[in-house]
Amino acid sequence: MKKVEKAGAKGLKKKRQPFHISADDFFKETEDLRVLYSRLIENDQPKRVVVIPSVSYGLANVVNNLPFKDGEILLAEEQFPSNVYPWFKLKEKGFEIKTVSPSDSEKRGESWNSEILNAINAKTRVVAIGHVHWSDGTLFELQKIRNKLDQVGGLLIIDGTQSVGALPFSVKEIRPDALICAGYKWLMGPYSIGLAYYGAAFDGGEPIEENWINRLNSEDFSNLVNYQPEYQEMALRYEVGEHSNFILVPMLHQAIRQILNWQPDNIQVYTQELLREAIKELTELGFGIEDEAFRAHHLFGIRLPKTVSVDALKASLTKNRVSVSFRGKAVRVSPHVYNDEMDVRKLLKAMKEPIFASR
Repeated sequence: MKKVEKAGAKGLKKKRQPFHISADDFFKETEDLRVLYSRLIENDQPKRVVVIPSVSYGLANVVNNLPFKDGEILLAEEQFPSNVYPWFKLKEKGFEIKTVSPSDSEKRGESWNSEILNAINAKTRVVAIGHVHWSDGTLFELQKIRNKLDQVGGLLIIDGTQSVGALPFSVKEIRPDALICAGYKWLMGPYSIGLAYYGAAFDGGEPIEENWINRLNSEDFSNLVNYQPEYQEMALRYEVGEHSNFILVPMLHQAIRQILNWQPDNIQVYTQELLREAIKELTELGFGIEDEAFRAHHLFGIRLPKTVSVDALKASLTKNRVSVSFRGKAVRVSPHVYNDEMDVRKLLKAMKEPIFASR
């Protein structure tokens, strides 16, 4: 957004005159960011939110501090790699990585959720998953997964990158043990900054890096050489070094302020209404789209009929200047409040042209 860009430019100029940066500036804006983000995810403890540079960084802190020696880690098939590779490290420690795949049934999302719930057993230590699947927007029933994990003492680790900011999320309701989120997607912030929520299961753990600002009383610059063995409270030990980023933090700050103004539930309503008729028409033409109850409205997948080739569709999309993503076996469409009915008409035109050309 323009206001996010403006905040970044202001931060650049501030760095040009570093004598305007005070000791308080190393802490205040980050603290404000925690509070803003906590409002977005309904979290009552802002000090459980930390700045991270990436999802893989946030998950590395989780993997390195699991309170288990062995067991099963459950993943959904074809998750984004940042929520897969960190877990692979646990294989050498005796953990088993189990991937739950969807079926080819018409009720794909419903059956996938059932398979995940059925896969949770006494050996399950972690379910690491998104709120929606990154390739096709399949909506995972996190509340039911949480309840099942409570029965076996497992942890719920969520990659919120594809949902938080556009889809309502409540820490109070879902009770994740960790929620890791990149800032450049639906939080609409810049690249190389994200936010992580760590629950009580990770209190007292060891961060993957040792930096000065995460130590107790680091606000007192005059006392930094009296090295402190204790960390800051709650999750603050896991925050990335140099988290007082005078360019990226103000940008993400502005982005989340705007999202709070819009509200994710309004974004869902808008995108649902915007695409309702188009989805109906595409379905009637033979394109595969998940049932509304098991997909998000801000991100959903379209699977092609056999008569349409991927190459033909890509050519049609390019010709009609429509930007979508090809992820796995799905065409990923990601509408937002900046899209309108004209955009939807262009999408429909681009999707339909290969159908008519094949007849």
